[in-house]
Amino acid sequence: MKARKSDSPASPPPTSPPLAYKDEKFLDSDEARPMRILAEYLQPLRIFCREQVHETIVFFGSARITPDGPLGRYYQDARELARQITIWSKGLHSKVHRYVVCSGGGPGIMEAANRGASEAGGRTIGLNIGLPHEQRPNPYITRGLSFEFHYFFMRKLWFAHLARALVVFPGGFGTLDEMMEILTLQQTQKLDRPITVLLYGSQYWKEIINFDALVRHGTISPEDLKLFSFADDPATALRLLQKGLRAQPEEEPPAFAHSCTPGRQSG
Repeated sequence: MKARKSDSPASPPPTSPPLAYKDEKFLDSDEARPMRILAEYLQPLRIFCREQVHETIVFFGSARITPDGPLGRYYQDARELARQITIWSKGLHSKVHRYVVCSGGGPGIMEAANRGASEAGGRTIGLNIGLPHEQRPNPYITRGLSFEFHYFFMRKLWFAHLARALVVFPGGFGTLDEMMEILTLQQTQKLDRPITVLLYGSQYWKEIINFDALVRHGTISPEDLKLFSFADDPATALRLLQKGLRAQPEEEPPAFAHSCTPGRQSG
């Protein structure tokens, strides 16, 4: 006797679960946070190595400064300084890209720096970060050198790691935070190489930070005041940068923070 054919449809074949590194639900979970942090280190590292970017000049400053606002001259000065830096760096003989202008990737002073470098025909980097009030990358960043970060501390790592110089224009909490981070790394000798730090706009900076009072109260040493210089115009800023920067390129990219503890290896 012939077996009766079932009227019920056949069960669909079982589907394979996604690979862990392609499982978006897992990657967005708390458990995968270490992987997300590591990705914000490894992805820029891969691109900077591929693009032969070893040395940057970082511009910090307020996102709120506009060309026609009360502090508009700083926008124009940042734009002009970035343009002059790029022209100078393009004239240096090297197989790698020297002194690439790098900013936080957003508007204001960041836009001005990327804009000036772009106008000089140079490459320029933007290290953007997602914020509650959305910050979009400005249009002057070189294609392929615009990065988006979730974690502030990973963004700061990339500001510090490749920087050979830092130019700090007037800014607020974020600018102060980033500036103090670099000065602290310099002061504590946690950098593999020195960073030339310029505070642009001496009147502004001396008004909002009483550096001499820090020395007077003993919270910093008099020698710490040598960690930075002031500049008030693009020509002076460029001259100070050229004085503090190496003419010859480094053969290898810098190492990360070494240990200052006796008996410990670098790491």
